[in-house]
Amino acid sequence: MHHAYIVHYLPQQNSNEHRGSTSMGLKMERYIRDLQSNIVREIEALDGKKFLVDSWTRKEGGGGTSCILQNGSVFEKAGVNISVVHGTLPTAAVMQMKSRHKELDASKPQKFFAAGISIVMHPHNPMVPTVHMNYRYFELKDEETGRAKIWWFGGGSDLTPSYFFEEDAIHFHKTLKSACDEHDKEFYPRFKKWCDKYFYLQHRQEARGIGGIFFDDLDDRPAEKLFEFIKDCGNSFLPSYVPLVKKRMNAKFAESEKRWQQLRRGRYVEFNLIWDRGTKFGLQTPGARIESILMSLPLTARWEYMHSPVVGSKEQAILDVLKNPRDWA
Repeated sequence: MHHAYIVHYLPQQNSNEHRGSTSMGLKMERYIRDLQSNIVREIEALDGKKFLVDSWTRKEGGGGTSCILQNGSVFEKAGVNISVVHGTLPTAAVMQMKSRHKELDASKPQKFFAAGISIVMHPHNPMVPTVHMNYRYFELKDEETGRAKIWWFGGGSDLTPSYFFEEDAIHFHKTLKSACDEHDKEFYPRFKKWCDKYFYLQHRQEARGIGGIFFDDLDDRPAEKLFEFIKDCGNSFLPSYVPLVKKRMNAKFAESEKRWQQLRRGRYVEFNLIWDRGTKFGLQTPGARIESILMSLPLTARWEYMHSPVVGSKEQAILDVLKNPRDWA
């Protein structure tokens, strides 16, 4: 069922059926529901158009809520999705994780629980950057006790501008650094490098954007402490991004600049479909909801044969940054 505005999320009854059996699973679910609601409310106020709210269930276990805004006044397409799912991972999906968790038995399916929030926003104005955020909690369960035998947190946030504004890059990174520094001064430099390495188009020899933070398989300290870190990261999304949108959303731009934005969006699509591990994992999970997995793709994009920007142009300036990652905070 589709709604024009947010009233309810997933039904709250049958909680054991739709949620994790562990307390951390429940806490993560509660948090991402609240975060989704706050972000949707703020973006609606900024754009003036309401999100379409699509709550869905998965016959294999669990469900989610996809909030999508298309053809708004500020955003061409924006998605704020949550999913809280459980069930059995087939061996193909287990193999995706095998290299990171050597103790996993990839010869047989595994019981799992996952809760996460995923956000992508593609603006109309080419001076406003695209943004991505994702935070998730994952656990593999013991068949007999139902307890988590392996668990971890993952996620991050990164910025993908079509045009380069150094002050925007600094603001975005400083906001993320502040969230990280509250928990460990080593987090930001470590996760910033991880982000630069992960969001990289190997076939183009360039980064997808100007980075941010990214981490996976985070389980090196008590789950409660990492959960507090995840919450601070999630809560930093609006202050890291909304000021940039407000600053640039009414900037004038030429048709040639819009065309450049479309070309940059083409690179965004290439990364998500060729390299992104989350996309691959999602498509291999039984009952995968394709619309939600591919909501990260822009409404429009462009590919031109052998396109090359003019040397010394604003278009060349962003390419220089993408080919040579810098420190911003």
